[in-house]
Amino acid sequence: MDLRLNDKCALITGATGDIGQGIARAFLRERATVILHGLDKPSLQRLTSSLDGPVYTVEGDLASDEQAQRIAEEACAFVGHVDILVNNAATYTHGSWLDDTPDAMLHLYNVNVIGAARLIQHLVPQMRERHWGRIIQIASGDATEPLAFMSAYAATKAALVNLTVGLAKSLANTGITVNTISPGIIATDGVKQFYKGLAAQLGWGSDWATIEQHILADVLPNPTGTLGTVEQVADLIVFVASPLANYIDAANIRIDGGSTRSIN
Repeated sequence: MDLRLNDKCALITGATGDIGQGIARAFLRERATVILHGLDKPSLQRLTSSLDGPVYTVEGDLASDEQAQRIAEEACAFVGHVDILVNNAATYTHGSWLDDTPDAMLHLYNVNVIGAARLIQHLVPQMRERHWGRIIQIASGDATEPLAFMSAYAATKAALVNLTVGLAKSLANTGITVNTISPGIIATDGVKQFYKGLAAQLGWGSDWATIEQHILADVLPNPTGTLGTVEQVADLIVFVASPLANYIDAANIRIDGGSTRSIN
């Protein structure tokens, strides 16, 4: 299917993580121009060397007003505009509400929520001028059904879901759509490392296939009986970012195998 992205430019924040890399590859496969954001140049250079297509990079900390503005300005300067913003950058802690300090929570919100808002405010005006744009927040199933651990992180993702709806209403009739993608447990390298550590504590063994079955039985069951892949998430994001998805707006689209027990 031709997603008609060959003349579009996408900025992906947090692009050096597993999901960010997958999103970049999916956009390049559709012949879009890609701008990769990360915290440091070496990580971005390593990623760029593994990609084939029109790729630019910009580094900086989205927790800073000044750096976020520079990131947006540099991104627009590469090809003259940014059509698609994928707010994928995020940080997290593994603590419960009783473990996380107020300062740690403030940092989570500053990166995960305000960092996204900073780029939105800088990039929306040029999208308005072009009468077309896509803003996609990467949230989590935790936004709707938080686990006992990573609870402060889950709250930031819930804030992104709310931000999406309000922003979509504010941008009515502009040609810009705003949506959230909420993955469940995706089998990234980082997720595998975390659960292998948990498996060692709980006596699940070291074989990943066995650990995955314990996750599905004891942590977050879902009707498909599998964990998600980076490619599945990336393919959904690229479709929602495409002109074919003009009628999808203000939505929170979960890709979690049905693990979230909600009809909304």
